[in-house]
Amino acid sequence: MNVTVRFAPSPTGNIHVGNARAALINYLFYKQKGGRYILRFDDTDHERSSFLYAKNIIEDLRWLSVEPDEIIFQSARFSLYETAANKLRAQGRLYPCYETQEELEYKRRCQRAEGQPPVYDRQSLHLSNEEKMKFEAMGRRPHWRFLLSRSEISWHDLVRGKQTIDTCSLSDPVLIRENGSYLYTLPSVVDDMNLGVTHVVRGADHVTNTAIQIELFRFFGSNLPAFAHYSLFTTEGGESLSKRASSLSIARLREDGVEPMALFSLAVLTGSSDSFQPCSRISHLIDSFSFEKLSRSAVLFDKENLMLMNAKFLHHLDFKEVNPRLLALGFSVSEPLWLAVRGNLTKLSELRQWEQVVMGEIDPVVHEEAFLAQALSLLPDEPWDETTCKTWVKVLQTATNRKGKELFSPLRLALTGRENGPEMACLLPLIGRKKILLRLSGLRA
Repeated sequence: MNVTVRFAPSPTGNIHVGNARAALINYLFYKQKGGRYILRFDDTDHERSSFLYAKNIIEDLRWLSVEPDEIIFQSARFSLYETAANKLRAQGRLYPCYETQEELEYKRRCQRAEGQPPVYDRQSLHLSNEEKMKFEAMGRRPHWRFLLSRSEISWHDLVRGKQTIDTCSLSDPVLIRENGSYLYTLPSVVDDMNLGVTHVVRGADHVTNTAIQIELFRFFGSNLPAFAHYSLFTTEGGESLSKRASSLSIARLREDGVEPMALFSLAVLTGSSDSFQPCSRISHLIDSFSFEKLSRSAVLFDKENLMLMNAKFLHHLDFKEVNPRLLALGFSVSEPLWLAVRGNLTKLSELRQWEQVVMGEIDPVVHEEAFLAQALSLLPDEPWDETTCKTWVKVLQTATNRKGKELFSPLRLALTGRENGPEMACLLPLIGRKKILLRLSGLRA
């Protein structure tokens, strides 16, 4: 079976980490099975859609290494949707409704007050031609609803197992607005059929929509795609992520130094980020991907956890893998320097400060001049290696009767200008004896 999947964002804003999860999960599955990856822009809402947002989404996906095989804009496919709508009208499954939003909201309030679910009463289904003409004469334009079968719809979900929705509990969905524009449902089904989508992989907020779409697939005599509804990322308050959360947009996360592989790893998160180890290569995620491993319950998204994932990724990144990127960013560091400092990085840009400590000049932070002078007098001659620091500190400890923070803190501040950082044993040979002599003397070096 040739797999075809689609990622279908609305270009009404930049995608955030929640949207990106859909793109990445689809990508991993498609890469594992082979086939076709479609980027479909659901831009039927002319007023809110923007080509600039579409362009930004393409760039964000490219940064994540997601290159679609095909890019589709729904705004260029209206003739397909109109043909489908006419078929529904001809069979009496798409009917015009003339209620205003205020009238519909009043009906819902009354239903709730009577303890009934706010399900559309199908009043417009029974309008005569004369009544319809009267509404038209009043200047009202209809919205069009899909007549549901009011039966149980079941399917096997690749993530959630057997799902059953009783469409008696649902309002007949609006497929076409009063202005003639299409809502999500009909174009989505028409495109899935037309493009041969075999697997619809999306968030759990679409589970109910699936029952409606299955009815549409069956009306048009189409084979059903397989469905997989993964759990959503939520905030600490249990809310789903929003496009308005600009701090979580892919563009902002990229600016903040988040690694694409940290996001890829988080996309298939099954537990807390404390226990989840990021993969260093997409191929590893592709090979191990499985819908069964995806969590069925909502997953709390915390940017701090993402940065923790980011740090874990950098801490295990080989020099050969990272060096081309370092060179592109203007770094010129050796493998020993990378290995010495990577364990202290949360994001790659932080390498700059350690490059400066080792290869540039710093203003030493001098506490306890007498102690530093003694440390300077005991500094061994070169050549140095990673055992030099241990030997030097042991001699210094014996001479001063210091240990722990009392011993190490003044040395670290003088030699690096920072209270914390990589192991001094690794840094000393890289900084070199000449600079260390000057820094212990309180001089810029």
